Amino acid sequence: MARNFTENKTRTAVFVLLVFGLCSFFYLLGVWQRSGFGRGDSIAAVVNEQTKCMKLPNLNFESHHSASDLPNETFRSEVKTFESCDAECTDYTPCEEQKHAMTFPRDHMIYRERHCPPKQEKLHCLIPAPKGYVAPFLWPKSRDYVSYANVPHKSLTVEKAIQNWVHYEGNVFRFPGGGTQFPQGADKYIDQLASVIPITEGKVRTALDTGCGVASLGAYLLKKNVLTMSFAPKDNHESQVQFALERGVPAYIGVLGSMKLSFPSRVFDMAHCSRCLIPWSESNGMYMMEVDRILRPGGYWVLSGPPIGWKMFYKGWQRTKDDLRSEQRKIEQFAELLCWKKISEKDGIAIWRKRLNDKSCPRKQDNSKVAKCESTSDNDVWYKKMEACITPLPVVKSVSEVAGGQLEPFPQRLNAVPPRIAHGFVPGFSAQTYEEDIKLWQKHINAYKKTNGLLDTGRYRNIMDMNAGLGSFAAVLESPKLWVMNVVPTIADTSTLGVIYERGLIGMYHDWCEGFSTYPRTYDLIHGNGVFSLYENRCNFEDILLEMDRILRPEGTVIIRDKVDTIVKVEKIAKAMRWNTILADHKGGPRVPEKIIFAVKRYWIADSKSR
Repeated sequence: MARNFTENKTRTAVFVLLVFGLCSFFYLLGVWQRSGFGRGDSIAAVVNEQTKCMKLPNLNFESHHSASDLPNETFRSEVKTFESCDAECTDYTPCEEQKHAMTFPRDHMIYRERHCPPKQEKLHCLIPAPKGYVAPFLWPKSRDYVSYANVPHKSLTVEKAIQNWVHYEGNVFRFPGGGTQFPQGADKYIDQLASVIPITEGKVRTALDTGCGVASLGAYLLKKNVLTMSFAPKDNHESQVQFALERGVPAYIGVLGSMKLSFPSRVFDMAHCSRCLIPWSESNGMYMMEVDRILRPGGYWVLSGPPIGWKMFYKGWQRTKDDLRSEQRKIEQFAELLCWKKISEKDGIAIWRKRLNDKSCPRKQDNSKVAKCESTSDNDVWYKKMEACITPLPVVKSVSEVAGGQLEPFPQRLNAVPPRIAHGFVPGFSAQTYEEDIKLWQKHINAYKKTNGLLDTGRYRNIMDMNAGLGSFAAVLESPKLWVMNVVPTIADTSTLGVIYERGLIGMYHDWCEGFSTYPRTYDLIHGNGVFSLYENRCNFEDILLEMDRILRPEGTVIIRDKVDTIVKVEKIAKAMRWNTILADHKGGPRVPEKIIFAVKRYWIADSKSR
């Protein structure tokens, strides 16, 4: 009896100390935020207010998950505090570094593709923010204004001055919404497209903008509820993708070169090129065939700029009529081979529509001049060579049937059973498991909000889900205030990225043993569900966490859920990276062997110490 009393007394003391420690943590974090060191709108002060002396469940999980069940190194290993990289590394992009890129061939833009450093050349330090870095403006103001301190590069304001890309005014950049092919603004240009394409009816939800510049098209398509994946290379147009993400617009560093795009087949409702400098008429139509691969049946391809409208604009383009006429003729021929129907050409804009199925154009599809791609998985695209061949569509019974299945308009398609699941194209998933997944993530996110009530308030604009599954994390959070980059790891047991797109969401494939194709400080919140367990025997946790730190903004938030032994290892590294962390139990209680880390990256800049 006395022994039980002593044990209960000990447990009570530990619990009191834990609550006191959490209260002290939030108090000190709030003091730090209000001291001036934390710039912009900070999570810590608000979370402190919302969880003031909050009685969290007992996080002393050893009593339920004995240390004897964990590897010895889980508790014994020490992690040395990470140092800051040099100030010159503020814009470091490991797989697109200019000096390394110039050692590769220029054919098919190979030198602008991903070329990651070998293991011995990886940086093992923290990428600093530039001096004066501040939190970005909140959306929608961020669409039009970016702080100069965050992206201190003025070259585009000179190179693209007359095209209305971006202007430098005082200590900010202003984006008037112009582009090379629409200097009068994206709104007017989009209205032209909408006169032909059903953009406002929810039938066009996902779009791809190739060679996007600062992504003004994608920024203004959001007003029509169209989610655009924009990409451009890291080249002499300095930091164009960095500007896009700083504005709160989805984008990544990429190029249409020698490798397939990191998307499955049949995922975009519309693809767009506005003077994007891609040689569509060359390489036996290979680039148009890649666009055909990623377009949905019935999807639209928009091409504006040379050679379209050459009769009117050839003098300004400083090219001969014969040259431009020949280029357009080749494009038209490849479009015909692909069974695309040209539905409009007006004012320098041409629009084609992709076939609904392969039955609708059997004569052209059987043309001996056109190779059919081998019937390998349409998800097998990571570091795979692009080919001049046509990707077959799923078999249909009639010429009026949409290959792969008809999609609901958005927003109905967000939670409707995706055709890929309904037709059994995704092993291991059914309509029932899909609906259960939605309910599960509704519960998870409700639990997250009890610790961080800012998730869907607009505090976090650019969000990444590192292991997105069916995309239900993003679907539950869906709001005009935010967007989610849904990443499906290349090593995942089942590829679900096609399902994610059929829900009207966006994302891409990636291998987390490598750097992501984005600039530093481009995401406000990163969510990782089971990602460390997935990569446990493939690459170092340290490398993954350093990459997360690189792409996370100062004062950004991380939510990691994983097995308890994995969480212990991750938290040790996180603390060594200047992250403030708290642990939380699974919503099912402390006996569930899955835990959650909530972390906030501290504000610090180049040549400054951690604060």
